[in-house]
Amino acid sequence: MLSIIYEDNHLIAVNKPSGTLVQGDKTGDESLIDLVKKYLVKKYKKEGEAYLGSPHRIDRPTSGIVLFTKTSKALSRINKQFHDKEVAKTYWAIVKKGNLKKEGTLIHFLKRFPEKNKSIAYDKEHEGSKRAELSYKIIQELDNYFLLEIFPKTGRHHQIRSQLSAIGFPIRGDIKYGYDRTNRDASINLHARRLEFIHPVSKEMVKIKGKLPKTDPVWKACAKLK
Repeated sequence: MLSIIYEDNHLIAVNKPSGTLVQGDKTGDESLIDLVKKYLVKKYKKEGEAYLGSPHRIDRPTSGIVLFTKTSKALSRINKQFHDKEVAKTYWAIVKKGNLKKEGTLIHFLKRFPEKNKSIAYDKEHEGSKRAELSYKIIQELDNYFLLEIFPKTGRHHQIRSQLSAIGFPIRGDIKYGYDRTNRDASINLHARRLEFIHPVSKEMVKIKGKLPKTDPVWKACAKLK
């Protein structure tokens, strides 16, 4: 079942569950793009395959907002907003409690290792690395965890996961980046919570919020926050 959180003639946004690929890969598993195309064909009784543009992605174990475009014109305009860093992205992440400042800015140099599908965050520039920056703040304290609100300034591969790991606060369930155990459903507690951008046609501000997963007890403890 698709969770459609925004749709008009030009755009469609889905609240992706953890475990679903945005785009197909070598596993051959059905992707979110496949599911949305099927939805569009059925809803609008299209002949053949529906057009769907994909201006951005989130990781398979991550949940939250994924935005697609229904026209090539919308895709080119939204792509430009992402490229020019005009799209405001907000993530929520759960980490263990510890000696972490209430808010701060993280700057690292990320180097991607495709063979491991992993990025390493370094304090100083390395050959082949790219600068990564995010800001965060603690917005809730649970019994054993902090809930962080995160604002990425750059869009690097596994940026939030690798940067939080580099300061000793890997995301709950993210064993690839140093958390001590997996979540039961193989998810990680990273959620694309909000997306804000200028509509590519109407030029009005669009603000989208993705609800938290209902099956995770730790997310449930955060569900009352806006």
